[in-house]
Amino acid sequence: MAKDASFDVVSEVDRQEVDNALNQARKELSQRYDFKGTGTDITWQGDLEIQIVSSAEQRVQAALDVFQEKCVKRGISLKALGLSPIKEAGGNTYKQEIKINQGIAEEKAKAIVKSLKQSGLKVQAAIQGEQVRVSGKSRDLLQDAIQHLKDADFDIPLQFTNYR
Repeated sequence: MAKDASFDVVSEVDRQEVDNALNQARKELSQRYDFKGTGTDITWQGDLEIQIVSSAEQRVQAALDVFQEKCVKRGISLKALGLSPIKEAGGNTYKQEIKINQGIAEEKAKAIVKSLKQSGLKVQAAIQGEQVRVSGKSRDLLQDAIQHLKDADFDIPLQFTNYR
């Protein structure tokens, strides 16, 4: 009997690419005339969190736009960025925190499994930690499952790995 074909659905972001986007945004912010004297800065806060600080709420939003533009140019999905609301930080400054989402949260994984079951495709989906393993009798079924997941919107970037 032939072994079932399978693939893994994951949500990963290359931290080095995010770091490159952050450095490019920081360089642009330091060189642009409209950011001179505003104290605007974008920095890492821990391993998967970024913070934007500025003297005006509009400058924080503008710096976020610059960072998002750099992310798009580096192939990072904006769905991977978890944005917090802009807050007052004291000392006439404002800040916004951005979390880099890694892995598929349990509720999103359940939604992916449910979506595959409701699609009518003859594939099985199982949650394995922060990824979902999808298996089926043929590779054609798996291609259909991948297309179904690409068409559905789960508010996270999905990649498909270990296609066997």
